[in-house]
Amino acid sequence: MSEASNAPATVTAKPEITFDDFAKVDLRVARITHAENHPNADKLLKLQLDDGSGTPRQICAGIKSHYTPEQLVGKHIVIVANLAPRQLRGEESRGMLLAASDAEKGAAERSVVLISPGVDIAPGAVVS
Repeated sequence: MSEASNAPATVTAKPEITFDDFAKVDLRVARITHAENHPNADKLLKLQLDDGSGTPRQICAGIKSHYTPEQLVGKHIVIVANLAPRQLRGEESRGMLLAASDAEKGAAERSVVLISPGVDIAPGAVVS
């Protein structure tokens, strides 16, 4: 496979931020303990996470067309832990998982890969 075929499609760059802006983002490792289809959305999965805090965390993620709930349980992922909670179709989402994609949202063909640590590490580990 050539390097060109591994290159992502052209994506629109986001505005530049300062290091201080980036330093505000709390990236943590979390383990998916339960996953299910979101009851009110066709593209969302509802995930229960162990984020190392001792309190379960729920996030909703638009990855249903790329993963089944069964594929996700037990996986370690990287989340934005300090994102303000928000309601997504009637369910609270307290954070966001990180994923890479080879095309922008809405593209006809798009691969989505969850960002995860290369080796097992405890939930709650800080990503820096």
